[in-house]
Amino acid sequence: MRIGLLTEGGYPYVSGDAGLWCDRLVRGLGQHEFEVYALSRSERQEAAGQVALPPHVTRVRTAPLWTAEGDGVVHGRRARRRFTEHYGALVSVLCEGAPADVGTDRSSPQADRFGNALYGLAELARDEGGLVGALRSEGAVRALERACRAPGAVGTAREARVPDLLAVAGHLEHALRPLSLDWYEDDGGDGLGSVDLCHAASGGAAALPGLLARHFFGVPLLVTEYGVRLRTHYLAGAGARGAGSGGGAAVSAGAASPSGAASGPAHGPSQGPVQVPVPEGAPAVRSLLAAFHGRLAAEVYRQAACVTSGNAHARRWQERCGADRAKLRTVHPGMDASRFAGVGDSPDAADPRTLVWVGRVEPAKDLVSLLHAFAEIRKEEPGTRLRIFGASAGAEGEAYLGHCRMLAAQLFPDEAAGPHSVGDNPVSFEEIGGPEVPGLAEAYAAGAVVVLSSVVEGFPAGLVEAMFCGRATVSTDVGAVVEVIGGTGLVVPPRNPRALAEACVALLRDPARRARLGAAARARALELFTVEQNTAAFHGIYLEVVSRSPVRRGVLDAAGEPRPFAVPAEAWLPGRWTGLGGRAVPRYPSAWTAGPPVRGTAAARGSVAAPASSAPRTTTAAPAPAVATEGAR
Repeated sequence: MRIGLLTEGGYPYVSGDAGLWCDRLVRGLGQHEFEVYALSRSERQEAAGQVALPPHVTRVRTAPLWTAEGDGVVHGRRARRRFTEHYGALVSVLCEGAPADVGTDRSSPQADRFGNALYGLAELARDEGGLVGALRSEGAVRALERACRAPGAVGTAREARVPDLLAVAGHLEHALRPLSLDWYEDDGGDGLGSVDLCHAASGGAAALPGLLARHFFGVPLLVTEYGVRLRTHYLAGAGARGAGSGGGAAVSAGAASPSGAASGPAHGPSQGPVQVPVPEGAPAVRSLLAAFHGRLAAEVYRQAACVTSGNAHARRWQERCGADRAKLRTVHPGMDASRFAGVGDSPDAADPRTLVWVGRVEPAKDLVSLLHAFAEIRKEEPGTRLRIFGASAGAEGEAYLGHCRMLAAQLFPDEAAGPHSVGDNPVSFEEIGGPEVPGLAEAYAAGAVVVLSSVVEGFPAGLVEAMFCGRATVSTDVGAVVEVIGGTGLVVPPRNPRALAEACVALLRDPARRARLGAAARARALELFTVEQNTAAFHGIYLEVVSRSPVRRGVLDAAGEPRPFAVPAEAWLPGRWTGLGGRAVPRYPSAWTAGPPVRGTAAARGSVAAPASSAPRTTTAAPAPAVATEGAR
């Protein structure tokens, strides 16, 4: 199969979100061809370069999402009238507000109107060569104003003032930039019309090209969300209201990233916290943008052939936001277990009186509660130590780390063995990478019990790593923790230092129980959370989706007449197809696959020269100087 992999702010760039997960997926499915369609998030990300790509990635096309220069397209009177009609219909739906329950709104008139308006804008952009200027025009703002003042608009939309209208129009222009890309060539060309399946690595902007490929060419769409984008938007809006900000800021939405807030400096399938723009504080702006993102998510879920999530927590969000339960699949993130094999297979030689915490230091980790719990633990087990491994993220993380250091110094004064020896604090803050702890495996091996104290989590990648190492764990009941741990560790309520302390003391006093839980945790992690199970699951989903999709290419016989039956979906699978003498034949022909021209030649998929930096770019899959590693996420 030929897979169009759609990404935003990640793969194939060295820095970004979910780059390692995408790289493992592509390399693990070498029997298929991949074409990468990437939206970059910043100029700095593009300057950092791309990872080295395997040979079965036949094309990479990139476009900047962070900027959009004027396309120079001058619309005539008829085109302007079409734009006003479709854009006005789209914003009219937004002004009616988001439905109380998006999940029950899949086939409502508002959902149909939103989809028709969106595809109408896409067709106009395709016919005219772009919509950048139109989306930035005064006509767009006036259409939005008329929709806000029209009968039936919600009260918050009616209260919108000129700054609010400009802010909403700016957000919509940014979100609709993929409509103006030249990725939607005719079937058999160099665009998304030539792929067998579009796989969007996230929701939002990454899924929009796949939505248009389905509309224009009938290409089936698969959407994978390790963190639901609509949930990220809601969290960002809540952060804006809590901060009382007027906009322009950004919040870390780690809870909605592939590994959630559990990721440490180099954890899991994520590459760090996802930075999302905080909606302006005006109620009108928040209401209109929530309606837009809700309607877009519902349309993506409605048109997708299959929607996957990384855990049941995200899956419930997807269903709540409009996804059909019959289309939902849970595919746990795949992680590299080989790095932890030495610790997991070797006898437990860790200090039985040491607790370990590993992660990225930030307020969501609630190290304050952990330190207070450790004070209770020291009363029961005076010789216990706590080793905290991790670095801070950003200015907020630095401040939080400093606060935790001061709290540890106040709660635990340095203890000296005698009057002539130097005191030692039972709590240590360390970074991974030194001679004593060169890697994550050594960090988890340093203690008998691994603790997770977070108040917000997505997929707890650090917890899975501890399970790979065969460690007993004590975790707070947040996010997907219970789903991941599955009875192989102790789970306590968040923000409850006493319960956390009691669970840790119970394991510290029972070595046999620690050993049983650690062995069960390692077996569970190897069964559910490896790279192999992840790629195998997506391979099966690819086959399922393609087998249910109609054949889109015209199939002719030797005389040029239409064949009475189309080529079955399984005819695409035995091997890669190449062109001989202008006629496509399978590399491994058989009686039931020979004959019909079903795919163009490899030469037809060649690269083109890259235009200016702000325009969509096409490059070949030549290896770049950087290679994706665990640290480059």
